[in-house]
Amino acid sequence: MQLLMDAPALTEFLSREFGQVAEDFGVERVGPEGVTLRLRVAGRHLRPGGTVSGPSIFALADVAMYLAILSRIGPVALAVTTNCAVDFMRKPAAGCDLLGEARILKLGRSLAVGDVLVFSEGQPDPVARAGLTYSIPPAR
Repeated sequence: MQLLMDAPALTEFLSREFGQVAEDFGVERVGPEGVTLRLRVAGRHLRPGGTVSGPSIFALADVAMYLAILSRIGPVALAVTTNCAVDFMRKPAAGCDLLGEARILKLGRSLAVGDVLVFSEGQPDPVARAGLTYSIPPAR
């Protein structure tokens, strides 16, 4: 599958269209197999007990899948999440960034389905897994 957006293009798109959260994320890798996105963990991402909050993990999975889809279809700002299920499997390591590895399982004309494994940097086992479906607008 041809890639229409690389890491710099995805980073610029995120900054332009979602400037309010763009600094939280860094595009680590873009390739035919998917996108790896870094969540730069800060105090605002933590919950009591010092671990990364569920909403922050969801945000990482959601943005990673969004960018993986855009890498294939181009800058379609109105592609939207229609479903997401997250399995929280273990506690992230304290003080470490999270990495979301997004993989597209099916890319159709109107829907895309994929999964994201979320890792705590430096740990081999995933801390969460998300399955997501996106709706793609007709004009692309």
